[in-house]
Amino acid sequence: MGLLKQLEETAQFVESKFGSRAAKVGIVLGSGLGNLTEEIVIEQAIPYADIPHFPVSTVKGHGGKLILGTLNGVKAIVMSGRFHFYEGYSAQQVVFPVRLMKWLGVETLLLSNAAGSVHPDYKVGDLMIINDHISFFTENPLIGKNEETIGTRFPDMTEPYSKAIIEKALTIARDNNIDIHQGVYVAVTGPTFETKAEYRLIKAVGGHVVGMSTVQETIAAVHCGLKVFAISVVTDIGIREDENVITHEEVLQAAKEAEPKLTLIFKELVQQL
Repeated sequence: MGLLKQLEETAQFVESKFGSRAAKVGIVLGSGLGNLTEEIVIEQAIPYADIPHFPVSTVKGHGGKLILGTLNGVKAIVMSGRFHFYEGYSAQQVVFPVRLMKWLGVETLLLSNAAGSVHPDYKVGDLMIINDHISFFTENPLIGKNEETIGTRFPDMTEPYSKAIIEKALTIARDNNIDIHQGVYVAVTGPTFETKAEYRLIKAVGGHVVGMSTVQETIAAVHCGLKVFAISVVTDIGIREDENVITHEEVLQAAKEAEPKLTLIFKELVQQL
């Protein structure tokens, strides 16, 4: 079955549960960041396993539900848990929910993730607004036949992350005394954490943080005309010279501790979109 047919079938199913295509904001919650859903007045929630053509999240810390609700009075479609290339899904499967959001009427996509830092000034628990990315180390989701109905064959990536939304987020952070960085996110496939040599390479090519998600979603979102804002929670430091052993449990705990700051920014931001 072709992509357009899959999207139409999935959209019809979701609309049968959610109702009209009313939500203009889509949100994707990363590892350990699912507690934002506690701030959402949930109207409907559908397990991924029940949605036609949808993958199923297999990673601890990802909720596995598509939610329709209101955040700070604004209607949004929220992915509580995302999909990753390292889970064995194709790049096209990873970005299918992003394309579905476009089909459902979403205009702006807010992304969050947990990431490792290679910047000497970043600390665990810091937030970094992504203002650019490097995608060379993971598969581009647009490889293959292009559907002109979705987007052009060669989308421009000069401004993958909306400068206007970034400015709004910086103002919100400043008004709420939240220290926040801006920088470049480097996407890798995972699921291994990086070696020390790989961390040095990521720093050398201009990266500030590294992670296993987000970039494929951003590429698909830009391709289909969505505005994108993305933010990383620094959950580990990859450039320490000591025995820097990183565990997924530590990543989840660091994300949980930093989550209130992220939640505040998202809550304020949706009202200004």
